[in-house]
Amino acid sequence: MIELAMIVILGIVAQWVAWRLKLPAILPLILIGLLVGPVSTLYTADGAKLIEPIWNGKKGLFPGDGLYYFVSLAISIILFEGGLTLKRSEIANVGPIITKLITLGTLTTFIGGGIAAHYIMDLSWQISFLFSGLIIVTGPTVITPILRNIPLKKDVSAVLKWEGILIDPIGALVAVLVFEFISVGEGQAYTKTALIEFGKILLFGTTFGFTFAHALAFAIKRNFIPHYLLNVVSLSVVLLVFIESDIFAHESGLLAVVVMGMVLGNMNLPNIKELLYFKESLSVLLISILFILLAANINLEDVKLIYNWDTAILFAIVVFAIRPAAVFLSAYKSNLKLNEKLFIGWVGPRGIVAAGIASLFGSKLIAKGEPGAEIITPLVFTIVLGTVLLNATTARLFAKLVGVFLNKSEGILIVGASKVSRLIGRYLQRNNRHVVLIDNNRSNVEKAKNLGLEALTANIYSDNLTDNIELNDVGYLMALTANSDINSYAIDKFRSEFGENGSFRIVSSDEMADPENNPKEGLFSHTDDFIKLMETTRKYPAIHEIELTSEEHYHGLIELTRKDDDIIPLFIKTPSGSLEIIGSFSDNVQEIREGFKLVYLGKMFDLDVEDEEESVVITESD
Repeated sequence: MIELAMIVILGIVAQWVAWRLKLPAILPLILIGLLVGPVSTLYTADGAKLIEPIWNGKKGLFPGDGLYYFVSLAISIILFEGGLTLKRSEIANVGPIITKLITLGTLTTFIGGGIAAHYIMDLSWQISFLFSGLIIVTGPTVITPILRNIPLKKDVSAVLKWEGILIDPIGALVAVLVFEFISVGEGQAYTKTALIEFGKILLFGTTFGFTFAHALAFAIKRNFIPHYLLNVVSLSVVLLVFIESDIFAHESGLLAVVVMGMVLGNMNLPNIKELLYFKESLSVLLISILFILLAANINLEDVKLIYNWDTAILFAIVVFAIRPAAVFLSAYKSNLKLNEKLFIGWVGPRGIVAAGIASLFGSKLIAKGEPGAEIITPLVFTIVLGTVLLNATTARLFAKLVGVFLNKSEGILIVGASKVSRLIGRYLQRNNRHVVLIDNNRSNVEKAKNLGLEALTANIYSDNLTDNIELNDVGYLMALTANSDINSYAIDKFRSEFGENGSFRIVSSDEMADPENNPKEGLFSHTDDFIKLMETTRKYPAIHEIELTSEEHYHGLIELTRKDDDIIPLFIKTPSGSLEIIGSFSDNVQEIREGFKLVYLGKMFDLDVEDEEESVVITESD
């Protein structure tokens, strides 16, 4: 009982430390696991570990293969949660490179890692390729915390995020095939077994994942599951899919839960956010327990086996040669720039799947008496710990060094997805700005998505929004909801996270009646609140541009907007295409020169101006 409580408490402490230091939680978790595991034998009175994961006749938490059953089930939940976060809209530009990374990149890592391990560590070919199969995976548990803390171009973040989730079941599949090779033997028997196993894993993994995803979605939409049971029923279905798929094809469960998560995550499913939040909380707890258990399960004698220069050389080759080679081969003739390829090649931390399967297969091969099997688990843990430590401490610096770090985050977060927000969002998107709309109204979010906008169903009172890596390039915040309290709260809470370049909100009805006390973050106009914005959008759902000739011309047009309720100024557009948000008093703008344009909402100016053009028109029925 004490050991179980210690693991949970230490795990949550490690998560908090990681949050404070902006590090992947895996780093302090593994360190704690080593301290209470193999390292503790150096200072305990009887030379025993403080935490012994496997029962050894005197103490221990899990008898027999119990630890590995627990690890397998926990990994299935973690990967399902990762699958839920994968949205097809994220990979419109980078789909081909992600496909190549999990195919060609996997093959490159597998072959390169196997050859390197054989000649450097003097391992048999079988053990060498088992090692290379295990280090294929990167993993969402370590990629996501790194990406959250680095403002990057959306495509770069999407590549790393999707690779980390999709490659986990692929790495597990490769490791299983190598394990079968070692267990069954070489020659025709293995070839037949491998082909059968490979086919079964693909067939049952995709079939079970796809079928159960649609079955669960059907049950949720038809309200067959009461709301208070939704999360636990979903959890039980995930475990059922994993177990059932694994029964039909060993190690196909990981693929099944990822497929299930991806299918559900891309459906128009009510309560999907609640399900995701529950799975995120559960994943945090499971990751905390798993890494401490797996690290504690290593023996000090095993660590001594890899405490040499050969291990350091192998680590260097995996990180500085094999990983970049896999990325550059996969990104050949892609739309990624050289600096983006360099960064993706640098960031390749290994995670929970590598550690968990290494522990499982390592112990099974030791029991079989396979030469060199005792080195697998500590060697893989060295790669996991080393890559996490390297990437967590250098990813931000390396991003700045190669020029992928966004010094000025140009993305725009719009709070509220009403018709006026969608209209403004479409204009900004057409002017090459990354725009994200958030709203807790699912109907508004769906309408925004149907217009091709990136939109999230989110509650601004939740802390989860700041952990969303899709928002790591956001530097402008615009609060455009009908509720003035929500607008003010959004500015106060997210100004430092998403409004480093500017935070704005529309004025309230009370503030509009007292223009002298308008807030400094007032948006567009001090005489236009949400009601007037919506009314103008209802009558004239269009955004226009008019070319300016001078600063006097600009101020003259602004004066006209103040006299006409159906015209609302929005932005100043420069000849280069950059946009500046107009504040509520319209005075604090950059120097206006010929060639600049005034962007405004509503009806067209009643002027004889030939170069005025309509930029966006929404034809929604709402």
